[in-house]
Amino acid sequence: MKKISNGFIYTFGALGGLLFGYDIASVSGAILFIQKQLHLNSWEQGMVVSSVLIGAIIGALGTSKFLDKYGRRKLLIWAAIIFTIGALGSGFAPEYWTLLITRVILGIGVGITSALIPAYLHELAPKSMHGAVATMFQLMVMIGILLAYILNYTFQSLYTGWRWMLGFAALPAIILFFGALLLPESPRFLVKIGKLDDARAVLMNTNKGNKAAVDTAMAEIKDSAEQKQGGWKELFGKGVRPALVTGLGAAIFQQVIGSNSVIFYAPTIFTKVGWGVAAALLAHIGIGIVNVIVTVVAMLMMDHVDRKKMLTVGSTGMGLSLFVMAAILKFDNGSQAAAYVSAIALTVYIAFYACTWAPITWVYIGEVFPLNIRGLGTSLCSATNWLADMAVSLTFPSMLAAFNIDNTFIIYGIICVISIFVIHHFFIETRGKSLEEIEAAMRKMTAAKANN
Repeated sequence: MKKISNGFIYTFGALGGLLFGYDIASVSGAILFIQKQLHLNSWEQGMVVSSVLIGAIIGALGTSKFLDKYGRRKLLIWAAIIFTIGALGSGFAPEYWTLLITRVILGIGVGITSALIPAYLHELAPKSMHGAVATMFQLMVMIGILLAYILNYTFQSLYTGWRWMLGFAALPAIILFFGALLLPESPRFLVKIGKLDDARAVLMNTNKGNKAAVDTAMAEIKDSAEQKQGGWKELFGKGVRPALVTGLGAAIFQQVIGSNSVIFYAPTIFTKVGWGVAAALLAHIGIGIVNVIVTVVAMLMMDHVDRKKMLTVGSTGMGLSLFVMAAILKFDNGSQAAAYVSAIALTVYIAFYACTWAPITWVYIGEVFPLNIRGLGTSLCSATNWLADMAVSLTFPSMLAAFNIDNTFIIYGIICVISIFVIHHFFIETRGKSLEEIEAAMRKMTAAKANN
C-alpha cells in the first residue's frame, strides 16, 4: 500500500460532512428565491426543504446492505457520485418536480455519508484519537454550514442566486470523488474479507509504524471478525441492547432538544433586534463562525473528557439558554436590551449544541456497535436521526401555532432536562477504548446482568 498521510485520510474521509452541512444550510437561504421564481405554495416549499430528509432516510437504511458487502471506500465513491448528480440536478432544475426528485437523490447521498463516515473514521483511527477523528465529521458539517451562509449572502442579489447556492455543492462532491479514489479501505473490512496483509499495511500507516499497537489491533480485529455476521435479530438482542439504547438515544435526543428549530428561528430573533434581512444573513455567518470554533474546541476535548459528561454539560447549557430566551420572550415589552440578550442566549445555545450533542452523537453511532452488526447499527441510528429531524421540522410550525415561541422553547428546555436523566442512567461510556474493547465491555455488562 502506498503511504498516505493521516491528515489526508481523515480530512477526505470526513469531507462528506461538509456536503451535508452545506446542503442543510444553503436551502434555508435558497428557498426564499425558489418560492418566488417557481411560484411554490407553502406545501411545495415544505416539500423542497424536507425532500432531502426523505432521501437521507432511504440512503441511511440502504447503507447497511452495501457497507458490509462492498466496503467503506467504494460506498464513499458512490456517495460522491450521487451527491454530484443531486447537486447539479437541483441547480439546473427547470420546475418543481425536477427539483423535488433531484433533492431526494441528493438526500440519498446525505444519508449514505451520515451512516458511513462515522464508522469509517473510527475504523481507521488509533483508539487514542477516536473521538477527535470522528469529530472531524461534525467539524466538516459546521464548515459546510458556514460556507453555505457565506454563499447565501454572496448570491442573494443574483436572480439565479438560488441555482448557484444549490449547485455549488457539486464542487466539493467532485473533490470527494477524486480524494476517495486514493483513500484506504477500512482494516476491519479487509480482515473480514480475508485480506490480512492489506489490513496490517493500513494499520501500520495510520499507527505511524507502531508495530506493537498494530499487533494488538490485528489480534482484536481478528477475534471480532470471527463472529458470525449478525442481522436484525442480533441488533435487537440482549447482548447489544446497551449499544442500541445509546446509539438510538443519542440520535433521537440530538434532534428533539430542538436544535434545528431553534437555529431556524435565528433570523427572526435577529430581525427582532431591528436588523434587516442582509444584516440577519451576516449574523448567520457570525453564528457559523462560532459553530466552527466550538467544534474545534470539541475536537481537542473529545479524547480527554468522558462522552457522558460532555453531553450532560451540553444539555444543561442548552436548557438554561432556552429558559432564558423563553422568559425574555414571555415578559419582554419590546426593549432593545431584551432582544440583544435573547440573541446572545441563542448564540450560547448553539455553541453548547455544536461542541457536545452535534459531534458526540456521530461519535457514539460510529463506535458503539460490534463489528458483525456495525453496518446495520449505524444505518438504523442514522435513519432514526433523520426521521427525528423530519418529525421536529414538521411539528415545529404546529407547536408555534399552538403554544407560541416562548412555550415551545420551554418544551425543548424540559426535553434537555429529561436527556440528562437518560444520559446518566442508560448511555454507556466509550472514551479511550478501542472498538473491540467497547464490544468486550458490553458483552461483560450483559453477562453480569443476566447472572443477577
